[in-house]
Amino acid sequence: MKIVVLDGYTENPGDLSWKDLGDLGELTVYNRTAGEEIVRRIADAQIVITNKTPISRETLEACPQIRYIGVLATGYNVVDVEAAAERGIPVTNIPTYGTAAVGQFAIALLLEICHHIGYHSEAVRRGRWENNKDWCFWDYPLIELAGKTMGIIGFGRIGQTTGRIARSMGMEVIANDACENPELEKEGFRYVELSELLARSDVVVLHCPLLPSTEGLINRETISRMKDGVILINNSRGPLIVEQDLADALVNRKVYAAGLDVVSSEPIRGDNPLLKAPNCIITPHISWAPRESRKRLMDIAVENVRAFLDGNPVNVVN
Repeated sequence: MKIVVLDGYTENPGDLSWKDLGDLGELTVYNRTAGEEIVRRIADAQIVITNKTPISRETLEACPQIRYIGVLATGYNVVDVEAAAERGIPVTNIPTYGTAAVGQFAIALLLEICHHIGYHSEAVRRGRWENNKDWCFWDYPLIELAGKTMGIIGFGRIGQTTGRIARSMGMEVIANDACENPELEKEGFRYVELSELLARSDVVVLHCPLLPSTEGLINRETISRMKDGVILINNSRGPLIVEQDLADALVNRKVYAAGLDVVSSEPIRGDNPLLKAPNCIITPHISWAPRESRKRLMDIAVENVRAFLDGNPVNVVN
């Protein structure tokens, strides 16, 4: 059975092995695949693996031999899952592989805002400390998190991971989620309505999925209900935020700072208003990317294919 990986580079830039996947069939791995190359590259493949390369209805119509599509991510909106289902093609994703890494990264964004460690390290290397009249200096307000309130929108596995780290630093954690787990309140978490979360939180963290109901969740109106000087963290999905509204709030200081690992269009476009907004940290969607989590992703992807070949597909999203 022929297996084609359309865009394997971000998952495996060379520090992992495709061997286990290759043991399951005749494997071809492409680092990247442009739109006009998709059909040609999977024309005779039965198993297609993709990360961000789209598999449309038109592509499926042009490639009737496809029997399985595996997505190298949790989100699977790059595949027309309805069209795949109509053809009896299971589409699988990779759930939960990056829970620890994404929660850790949310806190890393927050701590960078609180301390600007990278900036101050570079200032030292430029001679600022050596030539300083006092024994220390800082160019940004330094923020202690103990005693402050973190509000997490979306309190699934990743939200809970972030919340536990925040509580270990002495923060109060409140959460908003469509599905509440009362057992978590035994750990000191508390579920609240969104309006209360926005009003009470010193730090608002987005860990919710991108749905029609959450697209543009952070906008001019919801920002107006937040505390003055709130910190916003988003390493979930870029379209959760109306970016011009956030940029305006950063300019007028309603929002003190934002830490973002995602934006509405990726890679980021040069005209994104957040690029010129003050006190806005933007990283290139790398929360998921530690080697440990990518290895976990690879292992699950292999098991997904093996389960399909055994006639018992798992992690099917359609």
